Amino acid sequence: MQLADFDFPFDLTLIANEPVIPRDHARLLVVPRTGGAPQHKHVKDLPTLLHPGDVLVLNDTKVIPARLRGTKLPGGGQIELLLVRERKPQVWEVLLKGHVKTGQNLQFTGNITAEVLERNKERTVLRFESQHPLRKMLKQVGEIPLPPYIKRQPTPEDLTNYQTVFARTEGAVAAPTAGLHFTQKLFTELHAKRIETVTITLHVGPGTFRPVSTDHIEHHRMDAEWYEITDGAARQINQAKLEGRRIVAVGTTAVRTVESVANESGQVNAGSGDTRLFITPGYTFRMVDALITNFHFPRTTLLMLVSALAGVDAMRNAYDKAVKERYRMYSYGDAMLIQ
Repeated sequence: MQLADFDFPFDLTLIANEPVIPRDHARLLVVPRTGGAPQHKHVKDLPTLLHPGDVLVLNDTKVIPARLRGTKLPGGGQIELLLVRERKPQVWEVLLKGHVKTGQNLQFTGNITAEVLERNKERTVLRFESQHPLRKMLKQVGEIPLPPYIKRQPTPEDLTNYQTVFARTEGAVAAPTAGLHFTQKLFTELHAKRIETVTITLHVGPGTFRPVSTDHIEHHRMDAEWYEITDGAARQINQAKLEGRRIVAVGTTAVRTVESVANESGQVNAGSGDTRLFITPGYTFRMVDALITNFHFPRTTLLMLVSALAGVDAMRNAYDKAVKERYRMYSYGDAMLIQ
């Protein structure tokens, strides 16, 4: 397919800079996979919209304070970086704004220094020196990495708001945003309706949001992201599938995780590793039956994934209605239920 096929209706003024409080009062556009008109609901209505026996798959990744600001040595030029992936203790792959070269030293708050080990078009790798392990120091000197389209500085409230209530496994540089809508009260109501939950992990990296720069989308290559599915999670998902119950992914990261480990028999295998799975229209889903997701920018891999599940025309129609009804977009925005 052509990249231009994903020029969906969008309005930049709809990008949400703040979350809805309470979280589950966000609006929810219900999009039938079988056709028909979308319905306008709220996330708090999920207990009446989902089916008893459904299994909600949640990504329990936890966002780390991954943004650091510092200076170059010598000279004092300003730099900003985003920690992407820890290769080994104190050695990180990063996204870095500013001109640096291999061997250069950098200085950060908290008496943290770093040496540039590798710098090229594909990646930048730094080795950090600090009094305590960098992961521990981040809680003191790092910033929560709000997406660049949120045009304000992070606040103390973002430390909570830009984190799901079930976040547990540290390592993401961006939140699995569909999960931001859930509250403990909502989970209690879902469980009362015999709707199950299970957690998996995929550490969201910047590659999830990397622009598609090829006219033919099949030429795009996803960056690797680390995932883990425990034995217990795999058993719960597989048992539901065997019994004909629905697997409802909360977010595109949950979709990519379970589909990455699904076999031809429609079962998932426990384990961990990296995935580069790129889901586009024409993909045959082995595990996921329904999806809760936020609204995504045009021409993104995220929009291609949801279009693969719902159909391109149905998604274009849903986005047209969402824009006309002034739904709030992206990370702190409203959501869709595709089922």
